[in-house]
Amino acid sequence: MSLALKDKKRTIGFSFAFKGILSVAKSEWNFRVHLIFMVLAVFAGMYFKLSVMEWAIIIIVIALVLITEMINTVIENIIDYLKPDIHPAAAYIKDAAAGAVLISAITAVITGILIFLPIPLELL
Repeated sequence: MSLALKDKKRTIGFSFAFKGILSVAKSEWNFRVHLIFMVLAVFAGMYFKLSVMEWAIIIIVIALVLITEMINTVIENIIDYLKPDIHPAAAYIKDAAAGAVLISAITAVITGILIFLPIPLELL
């Protein structure tokens, strides 16, 4: 395979990936809510001048939440496509995927509290 073709395939792959992110952002309310909290966390991090380690932790938990929300969306859409009727197994799969998002969001909130709460307390 020529170098030009490899570069074109890489560019196409990235364009599909970004298209997927934008599609989820446009269609999923919860993903947009997570993006809003991401922006708030980033602004708070800049305001409070987080350390490199704190930034790394914040970035990891933000990614965790966004990734689990996207995987949840994919799972829900696959189940709706394969089994449009209500079925206990389909409900279980969708509930478990939603539970994963909840766990990641709770983890992000706890992490945010651990990182951001001590900062204003130190200023007192």
